[in-house]
Amino acid sequence: MAETVALIDYGAGNLHSVHNALQAVGAQVVVTDRPEDVARANRLVLPGVGSFKACMDGLTAIPDMAETLREAVLERRRPFLGICVGMQLMARFGLEHGRHDGLGWVEGTVAPLKPSREVKVPHMGWNMVEPTGPASLVERGEAYFLHSYAFEPGDDDLSPVCAVTTHGGRVTAAIQKDTALGVQFHPEKSQKYGLDLLTRFLAWKP
Repeated sequence: MAETVALIDYGAGNLHSVHNALQAVGAQVVVTDRPEDVARANRLVLPGVGSFKACMDGLTAIPDMAETLREAVLERRRPFLGICVGMQLMARFGLEHGRHDGLGWVEGTVAPLKPSREVKVPHMGWNMVEPTGPASLVERGEAYFLHSYAFEPGDDDLSPVCAVTTHGGRVTAAIQKDTALGVQFHPEKSQKYGLDLLTRFLAWKP
C-alpha cells in the first residue's frame, strides 16, 4: 500500500518537482495547505524556496499549521522531511535580513555562507555529501545544492548534523532529530541520488 505523504503548500516551495519525485518512488502524495490533511498523513514533506523569513511567514500565515506540524512530528513521531529552506525552518533562528524565529525543533541557527575569492555565494551545483555517522538515511554521494545560508548547530553535545558538504569549509548538508530529517540539498534535482533518498524516506521506520 502506498504511503500517504502530505506535501505542504504554503506558497514557498518547489511543489511540482518535489511532487513528481515523490510519485516516481511510489508515494501517494497529497499537496495541501490544510492542517487536517497534515494530521492524517503517514509522512510529511516541507519544501522551501526563498528567504527564511518569507518561508516562516508563509507557514505561520496558515492557521494551526505550525502547531499541527509540531504535534505530528514531535509528539506523534510521524516521519518528516524538510527540503532546503524547509530544513532551515527546523532551526531555532534564522539570520537572513535580521534575526527571525524558526520552528525551534533543533538547536542551531541558519547563518549566511561567507563568500571569498575561491568560493561563490550562492552555493549552486553538485557537491559531495558526506555522512557524519553510520545511522542516517543520508548516504554518501553527489547532490544538487542551491543556497546562500546554512544551518550551524548550537554548542550542545547533541548536534543534529548527520551529513556535511564542503564549500569553502564544512557546511551542513543534513540534520536529523528523532523522526525529523532535513536536507539542505534538493533531492528532486539530484537525479538517482535524490530518488534513492526519497525511497529510503518512504521506508523509514524511526
